[in-house]
Amino acid sequence: MDKTFHQPLGGNEMPRFGGIATMMRLPHIQSPEEKRQLDVAFVGVPLDIGTSLRSGTRFGPREIRAQSVMIRPYNMATGAAPFDSLNVADIGDVAINTFNLLDAVRIIEEAYDEIVEFGIKPLTLGGDHTITLPILRALHKKYGKIGLVHVDAHADVNDHMFGEKIAHGTTFRRAQEEGLLDSERVVQIGLRAQGYTAEDFNWSRKQGFRVVQAEECWHKSLEPLMAEVREKVGGGPVYLSFDIDGIDPAWAPGTGTPEIGGLTTIQAMEIIRGCQGLDLIGGDLVEVSACCPGFNADKAPPFQPGASPERRVDPCCSGHNNYKNWRANMALDLFVVLLYVAAMLALGW
Repeated sequence: MDKTFHQPLGGNEMPRFGGIATMMRLPHIQSPEEKRQLDVAFVGVPLDIGTSLRSGTRFGPREIRAQSVMIRPYNMATGAAPFDSLNVADIGDVAINTFNLLDAVRIIEEAYDEIVEFGIKPLTLGGDHTITLPILRALHKKYGKIGLVHVDAHADVNDHMFGEKIAHGTTFRRAQEEGLLDSERVVQIGLRAQGYTAEDFNWSRKQGFRVVQAEECWHKSLEPLMAEVREKVGGGPVYLSFDIDGIDPAWAPGTGTPEIGGLTTIQAMEIIRGCQGLDLIGGDLVEVSACCPGFNADKAPPFQPGASPERRVDPCCSGHNNYKNWRANMALDLFVVLLYVAAMLALGW
């Protein structure tokens, strides 16, 4: 039987503002028979009950899909044509328990057990960073210890948060403790801001992780760094976890825990393209919050009485004002996300 290669629905077949809002306007696949034919799948995990500051990542998968209508099938910079060699589709969202975090983690792991059993490499739309732990648990059952490229403003290696062992800030400590990671093949890029102690990032270093603080990335291309990354994490299966707050909030304000001094959009693309040649078994884009300043201003009500024409109130973020540059901020945030997932497909699986 000839292999199927699904193509994104083109703008000349259906206006980009029309049609069903699947990721990149790819087919929505549900049947087990069709899933078994897929190489790669987009999966949404609409979770935000593991967050510690601003919520809204439960809406991340939906908003990412809605904005993905502009993605076309060919990469004009790299020449990659992923849809000509990979069978890719959107398989929908995991039906998490939005009232119980630990049960949601169980549900996610079981859902990814099935995805892995189908032979699919998952590209996950988050969702807060808690979701990476159950995904890694499921992948570990097939691949064993996993190398990791982790882009983030935060190390996410807290021992607990308010006494809870599972939350978006504890993910990679739990993963290391559970033996999911090959600690000598882990790199964390973009860490910055302040800590509770001077040793906060050193826990990662003591495990054998390569920690690349944001200051090490300032004012330079990351191509040399990514050559080092490939050398460190190569030689086995690798997972790419990209927290959108790794990007500076000037470019990506739509996240729950923004930190200044972060990566640029160009550096983000260098990181992703620099993963070419690694044995990538999946990846996620997490902490995209559709309820933060600069993100949902297009859904704001009409101009408020007495307000200047440049200012509108976002009903999803009571008390936050969005200014006339809201559209640029929202577009930059979302297109960083979309470049990420598009580039992952271009890595030649």
